[in-house]
Amino acid sequence: MSDFFSSGWSIFIAAATVGGLIACVVLLIIASRRQVMASDNTTGHVWDEDLRELNNPLPMWWMGLFVLTIIFAGIYLALYPGLGSEAGKLGWTSLGEHAADTAQSRATMAPVYAAFADKTPEQLAKDPQAHGIGERLFANNCAQCHGADAKGSKGFPNLTDRDWLWGGEFDAITQTIAQGRNGMMPPMAAAVGTSEDVRNVAHYVMSLSGSAHNPLYAQLGKPKFTACAACHGVGGKGNPALGAPNLSDKVWLHGWGEAAIVAMVNSGKHNVMPAHGERLTPEQIRVLAAYVWSLSQSQDVAAAR
Repeated sequence: MSDFFSSGWSIFIAAATVGGLIACVVLLIIASRRQVMASDNTTGHVWDEDLRELNNPLPMWWMGLFVLTIIFAGIYLALYPGLGSEAGKLGWTSLGEHAADTAQSRATMAPVYAAFADKTPEQLAKDPQAHGIGERLFANNCAQCHGADAKGSKGFPNLTDRDWLWGGEFDAITQTIAQGRNGMMPPMAAAVGTSEDVRNVAHYVMSLSGSAHNPLYAQLGKPKFTACAACHGVGGKGNPALGAPNLSDKVWLHGWGEAAIVAMVNSGKHNVMPAHGERLTPEQIRVLAAYVWSLSQSQDVAAAR
């Protein structure tokens, strides 16, 4: 519990824990003192005319278990972290346990990944064992955003097509997985002009992909597209070096149509692909990258098998 933002919480939890143990001891002492309440060994209470509660002491086995529980709790709190930010005598932490398990798992899998070291991405994609490992790595680390079928959803790229913001080559995918990506579309309304100019630019952008649009608005928006061409290119073909999407196809990551494009120009968009370089080993990243690469090359890979 080293992530407390205030030492007061640590003190509060430690005090509540110790207070709970003391209360258990007090309760045990009180319960062990048998008080005579009536001459017939009852509490003196009668229910339903003849139902009486006996005033017998607690069974010794129950008392023994209660005492052992309190002793165990005290020993546990002394050895392990349980009193706020106190580390405990053994110095055990969940992070340390996880690190040890991870190291053991990686040592066990090292010979398996060693067999893939000299294989090209194409060979890894066609190798059944490597493909299976890559599929499991994807399910554990990528499917939460991109979906179990890797087809993504609004705001999360489809990895099974060949439309890549940062490039779909094996090396580019490897870099994306290891280092992550930080995509930034700044608000461009001020650079484009008035609200009518933004609307016109939206129709010009739709015209680039042959989507339904107003030709007059598109013609008026073409000169204003200059503000966008710095990233997306004069023809709107995009720029993988900047992560700027291709506007001339019909792949829309954040929604299609005038309203979606106007909102993007007015408000911008900030997307983050988290880095996995600290979670996965270079060998795991390489196998995972080959699997992801194969998803967009599925027909070619299948034909080569």
